[in-house]
Amino acid sequence: MKEFTYKITDTMGLHARPAGEFVKEASTYESNITISKGEKVVDAKKIFSVMGLVVKCGDEVKITLEGTDEDLASVTLQKFMQEHL
Repeated sequence: MKEFTYKITDTMGLHARPAGEFVKEASTYESNITISKGEKVVDAKKIFSVMGLVVKCGDEVKITLEGTDEDLASVTLQKFMQEHL
C-alpha cells in the first residue's frame, strides 16, 4: 500500500476540469485508489465521488493506492497533482 498527501494550491480547488482529468488518470491503473479529505474517503475513479469531496484551495487530500501497479500510479498521480492542482 502506498499513500501520499497533497495540499491543493489551485485557487479554484479541485474543480470539474482537473477532477475529471484526475479521475481519468486514476482509472488507467488496476490498483484500488482512494482520495480522502478529513474523514471522508471516496473512490478516486468516480467523478461524482471526487467532486463530492468539495476540495478547496488550501485543503489537504490523501491519496491511498493498493494493488499491483501502485508504485507507478503513485508517482504518476503525485506528478499530476503538482502540475495541475
